[in-house]
Amino acid sequence: MTLPKEGQLLRIFAGEADKHQGLPLGEWIIREAKKRGLAGATMFRGVAGFGVGSRIHTAHLLRLSSDLPVVIEIVDDPSKIEAFITTLDDAFPRGLITVEKARVIWYRTIKNP
Repeated sequence: MTLPKEGQLLRIFAGEADKHQGLPLGEWIIREAKKRGLAGATMFRGVAGFGVGSRIHTAHLLRLSSDLPVVIEIVDDPSKIEAFITTLDDAFPRGLITVEKARVIWYRTIKNP
């Protein structure tokens, strides 16, 4: 698979406790991205954050949150990103989705010796 030099970065901000179809939302998004043939997806777990509800979620030992922030990032062709966003609408109960330009330097796998 190749990516265009001018791609898009889809960034999805959600909560760790969010669910869709019985799965954690982040895991569901990654599986759905793979099923739809996107180039790849990565989920990051935040140590603290707040969103639209203004409630602070933190991994601080004295106040361990069960709903830490997660961010899922996907880089691909702009048309594939836009099509994927439409699949998120019903699955996405709360959070933030952003899209920005991404200059793809390379997208490659390990070469066999």
